[in-house]
Amino acid sequence: MNALTLEKANQIIHVALTNARQLNLEPLTVVVLDEAGHLKAMQREDGATMIREQVAIAKAWGAVNMGMSSRNLAAVAEQRPDFMNALIGLADGKVMPVPGGVLIRNADHKILGAVGISGDVSDQDERCAIAGIHAAGLFC
Repeated sequence: MNALTLEKANQIIHVALTNARQLNLEPLTVVVLDEAGHLKAMQREDGATMIREQVAIAKAWGAVNMGMSSRNLAAVAEQRPDFMNALIGLADGKVMPVPGGVLIRNADHKILGAVGISGDVSDQDERCAIAGIHAAGLFC
């Protein structure tokens, strides 16, 4: 697979949300962006606050545009805060350096896009993103 299809994006979202309900997490918003950072699919669960969409997009957008998960971006932010502040400014605030933004890769390790999730604690958001990616037969 060389491009992220809408079918795969929707499958990622469905599994991520199913996983969240099984874990009894807070209401989530899940976005899937393509390799250029454009919105492919999004769902906001009932009860998820409106700002969760922007947070989820920022997690995914930073990941896909920097080529690393938002968890790794958090590590960069700790090591090089001036760089991260400049990056967030250059990106007009579309980077969120906390877990929950996960790259989507094919079997050849090519980046196809990213998932961003917001709504619960960041580690749980990331856990659901990874579950969705793997269920779709793709890789992180």
